[in-house]
Amino acid sequence: MPAGPAFSEQTRAAAEALIAQYGEDAEVIATLRAAEFAALGDRKGLADWDDIIACVAVLQAGGTGGATLN
Repeated sequence: MPAGPAFSEQTRAAAEALIAQYGEDAEVIATLRAAEFAALGDRKGLADWDDIIACVAVLQAGGTGGATLN
């Protein structure tokens, strides 16, 4: 079975922090934050938040986000 996408340490840390704080709502909160960057026309910020959203989805689905499990 192929591994899921590999995310940067920063992206993974942000996704884990959102999940720790918001639980099941983490993806919704990240989407709202991404929308703020989109409204400001900040393409880099939007891209970063899109990665965080994807990482949250992988982690909540039981994936490792590219991390190795021991």
